[in-house]
Amino acid sequence: MKTKSYLTHDDCKKIAAAAEATALKNNWAVCITVVDDGGHLLWFQRLDNCAPSSVAIAQAKASSAAIRRRPTKSDEDMVNNGRVSALSMPGVTFLEGGVPIMVDGETIGAVGVSGVKSSDDALIAQAGIDALLS
Repeated sequence: MKTKSYLTHDDCKKIAAAAEATALKNNWAVCITVVDDGGHLLWFQRLDNCAPSSVAIAQAKASSAAIRRRPTKSDEDMVNNGRVSALSMPGVTFLEGGVPIMVDGETIGAVGVSGVKSSDDALIAQAGIDALLS
């Protein structure tokens, strides 16, 4: 049998703190979501003045990145490059800002961020992941 890494509560706190610090440093109002490898919610926070719509979007980005085992930017790019049939994939969000957390080549979870430009959402998510893995 394989041994499996997983995210702890302390891991989620570390990810969220670094993601929040990056957002606040730039005066960005965002939602930050951390999920496990199956896309199930482990952590969620909504910074002051973040739009209500960003709640569901951040969670969907994180879940998509976890279950697809790739950044949501790759799925957004696929659709933008003409593969519109991909839009029929169930449970997938085609917006940049969801980033998987990889440990020893395995996806152990993901971070999803929503509230600002999608590339900045991804930057915030990656900052959280970098804090965990450094």
